[in-house]
Amino acid sequence: MMSHDWILREEARKPRAVGETLARFWAYFKAYRLVLIAVGLLVVASTYTQVVIPDLMGQAVDCYLTPATRSALAPSASAGAPSRPQADQGLALPAPTNCWFATVDPAATPAEHIAGLGGLILLIAGLYVAGSLLTGLLSFLMAYAGQNVVRALRVEVFNHLHRLSLGYFTRHEAGDVMSRITNDADTVQLAVQFPLISVIQGALLIVWVAYAMLSKSPAYALVALAVTPAMFFATSWFSNRARQAFRQVRSRVGDVNANLQENLSAVREAQAFQREEQNIQTFAESNAASRDASILAVSYTSALQPTLEALGYVAIALVAGVGGLVLLSGQTLFGSTMSLGLIVAFIAYTQRFHQPISAISVLWTNIQSAIAGGERIFGLLDEVPDLPDAPGAVAIPPIAGRVVFDGVWAEYQPGQPVLRDVSLVAEPGQTIAIVGPTGAGKTTLVHLIPRFYDVTSGSITVDGFDVREVTAASLRGQIGMVLQDSFLFSDTVMNNIRYGRPSATDAEVVAAAKLARADTFVERLPQGYDTVLGERGSGLSLGQRQLLAIARAALASPRILILDEATSSVDTRTERLIQRALEDLLRGRTSFVIAHRLSTIRHADQVLAIQDGQIVERGTHEELLRAHGFYYDLYMSQFRRDREFTEAVPVASP
Repeated sequence: MMSHDWILREEARKPRAVGETLARFWAYFKAYRLVLIAVGLLVVASTYTQVVIPDLMGQAVDCYLTPATRSALAPSASAGAPSRPQADQGLALPAPTNCWFATVDPAATPAEHIAGLGGLILLIAGLYVAGSLLTGLLSFLMAYAGQNVVRALRVEVFNHLHRLSLGYFTRHEAGDVMSRITNDADTVQLAVQFPLISVIQGALLIVWVAYAMLSKSPAYALVALAVTPAMFFATSWFSNRARQAFRQVRSRVGDVNANLQENLSAVREAQAFQREEQNIQTFAESNAASRDASILAVSYTSALQPTLEALGYVAIALVAGVGGLVLLSGQTLFGSTMSLGLIVAFIAYTQRFHQPISAISVLWTNIQSAIAGGERIFGLLDEVPDLPDAPGAVAIPPIAGRVVFDGVWAEYQPGQPVLRDVSLVAEPGQTIAIVGPTGAGKTTLVHLIPRFYDVTSGSITVDGFDVREVTAASLRGQIGMVLQDSFLFSDTVMNNIRYGRPSATDAEVVAAAKLARADTFVERLPQGYDTVLGERGSGLSLGQRQLLAIARAALASPRILILDEATSSVDTRTERLIQRALEDLLRGRTSFVIAHRLSTIRHADQVLAIQDGQIVERGTHEELLRAHGFYYDLYMSQFRRDREFTEAVPVASP
């Protein structure tokens, strides 16, 4: 059998279509198109402020600082100083030719240059403030859309879980399924807010800055962008490995949740069998595996950041070095005139260009984790229910309750039949008792009626309708079940009884409780029917929980009733009380009773004895006893002791 660790490793290595995952996310964002359009406009505006600032910084040097310096250092004509060739005065600084926001007067004084420079600095400061405000607003809008998308995603997953067949939940741990709705959805939620918009904004800034540099000096831009291929290669290499690692992280977190959920549910058993230390050790191992997977993922993302920073410093050094050498030599760079302002602008551009690459590498950690979480969520949504309604399925009308099994075979694993050629007829109002050893197929037989599972061959009809050709909702709405361990919710007694029929009035709930003989103990509870029960009905005895389950079934008023060993885990006195409630509940309904004790068999219209998935005997209780066959042996070894004990114990008053 494949180990859980092997499954996790295979899931982590399995190639996924990242584009497909992102496209599926986009399908949820379509409902917020107007918000996203506003976000897009704000992204463009805020990015523009970041692109134009380096150009203004270059203009500050070429349009104000350089002319002011030249004016301050030039000899005064009135002093009669001889003029010198420009080459003798130091660097050959070209006159400004690209002053968008300034009109430079060659005769301006240094004070006038300083005043103009002050105005330009205020403009740059205003652009910084405007960019921050725009970024804050677009982050809010993105968070609004993202929160709504995650809410819709959780609702869809929860709805889909209710459409899945029981077989899915036998193959997957509850904790892992819960992790997909909680932890994985939280990871997606964090990523679709600030990190996602920052990555988009950073990508736009990279493209825009590259265009700005190329438009000013293509040759100088190539120098500034020389290390970019290495940066993208490093980002791709580290990100691919980080994505695989984060897939394993998400799976390991699901494993931790599954382990935790199981141990919390079984805390009583753990204490009873003194398994605390072993459970702690198992949880520690699961937690350690999650830690190791997280460390591996973080190691890749942590290595990427300094790698990109180092490459960014190399790019700045190239820009400053090449630009300085060209300027000092008085040459051009492949025809591009060099100025001090252009060098300053390109240093700022290079920083602007590489900062988002570095930031994206960090934020990409969140994106990768979100993609891994999204893959797990969409993997759950892609699970096809084992038993969908057939095309053209009709709603079954109100039924009388005639159930026919015709040559039914059933199996969970191919080639391993659980039921073999089972045929039976249950007329409306009859009680069918089903007996047999553990594993004989009793529960499988009754679970085929509401179509929790499908037959492999043969057919099951209810009032002449094949259960595969009617909608599951209309069929199950007319079938009630009382199980061996009935589930009660953390809600009031009233709402627990009303669970199968939400429209029932309080008076109808009380009447159902009286029919189930549950009203006596309910009225003794602190708030009566308004008492809030603990998880799974904690605080009530097993017998009391069964009585509430019977009341729930009675209120739903089903035409077909299934009792799956409903009294097997209670004491004999409580069984007598439950049996009285069941007698009233069964009256007039077609009932299938998986029998554990004689009291549920003696008055059945038919008794089916099942062994190895086959009906080996059928008849009434008395008929089968007289036959001295399989049922007789079962009765003598099991049921007779129950009868003798029951007759020896006085009947408990309700």
